[in-house]
Order: sequence, then structure tokens, then C-alpha cells
Amino acid sequence: MTPHHRYIIDSNVFIQAYRTYYQFDIAPGFWDSLIRLSGEGTILSIDRVEDEIKRNKDLLTDWIVTNFSLGFMSTQEDDVVEVYTRLMVWAQKQGQFSEAAVFEFSEVTNADAWVISYAIAKNCTLVTTEKFNPNIKKRIPIPNVCMNFSLEPIDTFEMLRRLRVRLRA
Repeated sequence: MTPHHRYIIDSNVFIQAYRTYYQFDIAPGFWDSLIRLSGEGTILSIDRVEDEIKRNKDLLTDWIVTNFSLGFMSTQEDDVVEVYTRLMVWAQKQGQFSEAAVFEFSEVTNADAWVISYAIAKNCTLVTTEKFNPNIKKRIPIPNVCMNFSLEPIDTFEMLRRLRVRLRA
């Protein structure tokens, strides 16, 4: 890992942490670490993830606006759009996934393809809580796409380990 290696965070990393294992009142160190690492440029996310989170209008939305708004990068860059276009062509050609799954994956409001595109275009490690599922048909999971584009996603805990984050009371 190079000193300037960056991690791009999927929506579900924020949302699941907020709703389950790293709630604000029991794990403030997790959230403080995200703020610090974002300020250092080590972790980031994208505008479309921000939009997904803001749709919920909850405490996580408030936290994002107050503490992480500068951590969201624009997906409207030529290299990101070029990869996104490749992902859309790939999704259309897959026989495994239902038409509804392909449609959902290509929806403008769905951040999944955009977060993958940004990770590939900018050579970032993608962090998601989604798991690879070789038999799924109803949706297109991020890890299923990544394996076809030489991108190995990691989960929240692996990111914390790699960044040597220690959550202390």
C-alpha cells in the first residue's frame, strides 16, 4: 500500500454502520476516524453516494452534511464516465441477471455502478458491505461486477485494519 492510497466508500458502509454496529452513541471513534481519514484524503466517496444517503433525511444525513461533505468526489469526470459506459455495456450483455436487475443497476439514482467506475478510474480500493453471490439474478451486487473488472472490494473491517484504525473508548 502506498502512502497516498485511497479508499472509496459505498453507501452501505455508512448506512449499515449508522444503523447497526457503529451507531453514533456507541462508536464515536469510528465516525471520528472517517472525518480524520477524509481530511487526509485517504478515504472518500462520490456525489451519488451522498445523494443516496441524503434521501433518508436522518441523523446520518446531518452527520454527512456537517462532517463529510468535502469527502464526496464528482463522478462527472471523463475517465469515470468512460468506465461507467463500459460497465453499462457489460451489464447489458450478462445473461445471469434479470432485466429488472440490469435496469436497477443502470438507474441514474443508483450509486453502485458509479462507485465501481470511480474506483477503477482513480485506482482506489472499493469498500462495501455487499458480498459476492454467483447465483443471484434479482440484482447486480458490487463484488460480482468487480470480479469482472479486476477490482477486489473489501469490507469496512478490512479497511479499518489496513488503515490501522483503533477504536478506543
